[in-house]
Amino acid sequence: MSAAPGVETGPAKRSELKVAVIGGGLGGLYAAKLLAQAGVAYQLFEAQARLGGRVLTEPLAGGAYDLGPTWFWPAHQARMRQLTGALGLASFAQPARGALIHELSATQRLRADGDDGSMDGSMRLAGGIGALVQALAQRLDAQRLHSGQALLRLELLPTGGLMLELGAADGGSSSWQPFSHAILTLPPRLLAATVDFSPALPAELLANWAAVPTWMAGQAKLLAVYERPFWQDEQLSGAARSRVGPLVEIHDATGPQGPPALFGFVGVDPRSRREHGEQALQQAALAQLVRLFGPLAGQPKALFFKDWATDRWLATERDETAPRQHPSYGSHRALPAVWAQRLLLAGSETAAVHGGYLEGALEASEAAVQRLLGAL
Repeated sequence: MSAAPGVETGPAKRSELKVAVIGGGLGGLYAAKLLAQAGVAYQLFEAQARLGGRVLTEPLAGGAYDLGPTWFWPAHQARMRQLTGALGLASFAQPARGALIHELSATQRLRADGDDGSMDGSMRLAGGIGALVQALAQRLDAQRLHSGQALLRLELLPTGGLMLELGAADGGSSSWQPFSHAILTLPPRLLAATVDFSPALPAELLANWAAVPTWMAGQAKLLAVYERPFWQDEQLSGAARSRVGPLVEIHDATGPQGPPALFGFVGVDPRSRREHGEQALQQAALAQLVRLFGPLAGQPKALFFKDWATDRWLATERDETAPRQHPSYGSHRALPAVWAQRLLLAGSETAAVHGGYLEGALEASEAAVQRLLGAL
């Protein structure tokens, strides 16, 4: 990566940098890639045992099934288009051939014939979005990627630089490590809830961060894998919209390899999901799929369920109430000058244009690395 126009960033200055990348999701891995290309030393720390963050792809019988982000839109998300192409990842259009079902009540359904056009332009990756995470990680130095290490505290040093307290995700002992800078790819709300800062950040700044919804943090997804795509027998696309639930939006989750599948976004709020329990929710979802697609929908060969609101590495108590539509991201209070010299925010929710999306994770990390190099 080249520096900002008109800025001199000689090797000697870059060699003095030691950057901590916090978060091993798509944004963190992309930031690490850009730092490596610029010749900047870095270490990446991920709290979970796995890389990927909000990206979670489950393999089964040669297929790959996304329980986190599923789509990108290459027509207006250039970074995703360019990155997946550069990594040699194959993409395919979201299956949409056939009719869309509108479930108006438990007994009333409307069939909209003609191919479902609601997802026009949306693309998926062969191997799931997890294939993108894996491809990035494989191109990085494995010795610089550390899982099971959560950021607990950030402390400014009087002599310059930062000290990071990193604790084992299982609650074990913590360690302190010095860095010149840190790129934080966690959502602002999660930073406000889980990380201590010394000197303390202004209360109004932390309140601003806490008020930024973490996209999809309160969501849950259910995915059912089948022996064959029986919905196609009736010229159905596998897509449905429901006023009844528990699944409010359903799509064909079939990929180019592996068994066919359907997945749905759960429309029940996190508190109600806990009250009813996962098993009852899954049974209600299967009953709904039977209403929509017939008796074979009640006989999946495998069932996946992911409640992101219970994931402590993503959601906080404030995510119990999920936004009903995509928030307007990109406007946040600036860090105090003393922190701004050392700390760069790069969560997807901080992206100026594509906040919350996969593209936003790339956009925010790219902007953070550019700011870092541009300040040299």
